[in-house]
Amino acid sequence: MDAPLFPGRATAALVGTLVGAAAGILLVSAAGALAVEVDGVFALLAICLPALCGAVVGAFVTRGHSRSNPR
Repeated sequence: MDAPLFPGRATAALVGTLVGAAAGILLVSAAGALAVEVDGVFALLAICLPALCGAVVGAFVTRGHSRSNPR
């Protein structure tokens, strides 16, 4: 019997969000190191957009649910 799909997708979405937010923080840090001032809107977009993309990718790309036919 297959395990429920939702907990795995929710966990993968959470991990994707955290990875995306970390990438956004690195982007803001790099921009702050190169520029004198980083605008708040840029910082918000640079953190939220990668986090949102990570959540979407994490929700749709879950480990163990491939379409291959193991025989």
